[in-house]
Amino acid sequence: MSHMTPSPRSAFACPAITHRAEPDWARVNRIPIADCGEPLVPMSLAPWPIRVYPAYARLGVPGAVPECFVREGVYRRLLAAARALPEGFGLVVLDGWRPWRVQQYLFDTLSEVIRAHHPAASEAELLTRTREFISVPSRDPQAPSPHLTGGAVDVTLCDADGLALDMGTLFDEAVPASHSDHLERLGELDARQQRARDHRRLLYSVMLDQGFTNLPSEWWHYDLGDQLWARYGGHPHAVYGPADLDTIEHRWRRQLG
Repeated sequence: MSHMTPSPRSAFACPAITHRAEPDWARVNRIPIADCGEPLVPMSLAPWPIRVYPAYARLGVPGAVPECFVREGVYRRLLAAARALPEGFGLVVLDGWRPWRVQQYLFDTLSEVIRAHHPAASEAELLTRTREFISVPSRDPQAPSPHLTGGAVDVTLCDADGLALDMGTLFDEAVPASHSDHLERLGELDARQQRARDHRRLLYSVMLDQGFTNLPSEWWHYDLGDQLWARYGGHPHAVYGPADLDTIEHRWRRQLG
């Protein structure tokens, strides 16, 4: 990870990241969904200043796809957010639409790790700790996991050479420092912490300007169109429900059905 790239001048002008409460998932899952029917599209079609790095496929997660798919509206707004960055900065897309079995693998794996470190934790405590970073796997049409909709996306910033900038923690680091406003709540910051804080502010600013909302426990996670977006954005309903890739089998079934 690149630690020496200075914060862009415009990043210093970005406002501090606002503290948000963690989602009340029972309330989130009651938000109605009126799916608009947008297709999933591959982010690898996008030009610079977007880079695509399908993190879970590169890490060998079972079932992960070697592409980052998102809804068409998410694609267009991600590109607009990337183009709003200062010259020489890019947006790296790490994950978008996520197959249900990948969500299950991530949830189970993190839960097992937390249980090993906190053997005395109750089932309720274990669920709360796990949900802080991985939502419960769900294919329920009325309450899908955010990444299953194609509306949730994981992103970070890079420099002109495509190297990731210092954001204070790594992507998917399941620690309190990954909370979006963590660096805002510290006292005096050293130079590296200031750079990371400014990078988070810049990412937060350009994403929110395009209508995304941020999951408070993850600086990298943004939503558009799904139930989390509706909850944090104050929208009456979500516009993205569960989605699936348009495979050749699906096409043939539609054509011959």
